[in-house]
Amino acid sequence: MNYAEYVTTVSELAVIVPPSTDFLAILPNAIDYTELRIQRDLDLLATVSSNTTFALTANTRAITFTEGTFVTIQNVNILTPVGTSNPNAATRNPCLPVAKEVLDYTWPSSAGAAIPSQFAMFNQNTLYFGPWPDMGYTVELVGTVRFTPLSTTNTTNFLSLYFADLYVQASMIYISQYQRQFGAAANDPQMPGSYEMQYQTLLKSAEVEEQRKKFASAAWTSQSPSPVATPTR
Repeated sequence: MNYAEYVTTVSELAVIVPPSTDFLAILPNAIDYTELRIQRDLDLLATVSSNTTFALTANTRAITFTEGTFVTIQNVNILTPVGTSNPNAATRNPCLPVAKEVLDYTWPSSAGAAIPSQFAMFNQNTLYFGPWPDMGYTVELVGTVRFTPLSTTNTTNFLSLYFADLYVQASMIYISQYQRQFGAAANDPQMPGSYEMQYQTLLKSAEVEEQRKKFASAAWTSQSPSPVATPTR
C-alpha cells in the first residue's frame, strides 16, 4: 500500500470522498498514531539497526548519543583495536547490561581503566561503562529505531507494505474518534470500538508472525504454532 492508496482507502471508510482539506490536515496525526502504536505493539525485527559513529573517551565512563538515534538499546559492543570503526574488521567485545548502581560501586573512578565489559542506561541517550575506558574505543550500538512516517514524499515504508491491513484499522480508530470529537458519549460511540476490535484481531496474527521471524515461536522455531501436534515441538 502506498500513500495514495492509503488516503483513498481511509477517506472512503470515513465517507469523505474526495478527501477534504480538513481531512488531509489531520492525516499526519492519524499516521503518527498508527505508526507509533503498531511499532509499540509489535517488537518488529525490522526496526533493529546498528550504529558505529560514536566513540568513548579515555578515562570518561559516559557516552551520549544523538537524541532520536535509538528508541531502545539491545546490545553494546566495544570494537578493538582502538580506532577501528568497521565492525567487519574489528573484534567485538560485548558489554553486559547492569544497574548503574553496580557500576558506581564496582568502578567508582577511572582507576583500573580498561576495555569496558558492562554498561548501564543513565537516561534515554546516555550510557555508563565499567570499567572506565582506557582508550577512545569505537562503540557499536544495536537497538530499535522508528520508521520514516508515510507521507507524500515517503510514499511507502515497512508498515504500509507488510501491515497494510493493520495500518488501515489503526488509522480508522484515530479518524473515527476525531469525527466523534473523541467523546465516549458522542454519537455512535461504537464506531471507534469496532475498528479497535478488528485491530486487536489482526494484531494477534501479526504478533505470531513477528515471533516466527525471530525463531521465538513454538519451541523456539520459526514455524507457526500447531493447534493439533502432540507433543508440541
